[in-house]
Amino acid sequence: MAADRRTFLKLLSAAGGVAAAALTVIPALRAFASPLASRPGPENWIRLGEASEFDLDVPVNVNFVQTVQDAWVENRVLHNVWVYTEDGENFIVYNGRCPHLGCGFSFDETAKEFRCPCHRGRFDAKTGAVLAGPPPRGLDLLETRIEKGILHASYRDFRAGVPDKIALG
Repeated sequence: MAADRRTFLKLLSAAGGVAAAALTVIPALRAFASPLASRPGPENWIRLGEASEFDLDVPVNVNFVQTVQDAWVENRVLHNVWVYTEDGENFIVYNGRCPHLGCGFSFDETAKEFRCPCHRGRFDAKTGAVLAGPPPRGLDLLETRIEKGILHASYRDFRAGVPDKIALG
């Protein structure tokens, strides 16, 4: 009878040890594997607003917050885009970073052009083409779509300072 009790206690202790090890190892493995499994896809569609609400022939700056995950660290990052439409049906959305050094740019209402304050880059509002300054390419266009009257853009950043439009990440 004593041997049966000892055998039972040995088995119970072993089971407890296995359970304790599993409770420690499984979360650790999950923490290391989760960044690999939860990588975002290449498309990151953001909601910009109702298509009918955008002014015609006037670029509108739209700010949005994006949650960015770097391994186990999650940050909220403020980004912006510029939305332009002539007819309220066809939209042009520019990434809000200058292709020269990644600075933010603004719209000059008097000259009807975008201007980057860092190195005096100037861009056409309708086409995004470089008008003056050192930027190596025009403004970076983003893909757009309208679903149920809401304008969306596929947001992504591009490498600054190079003539080719190369997506980051």
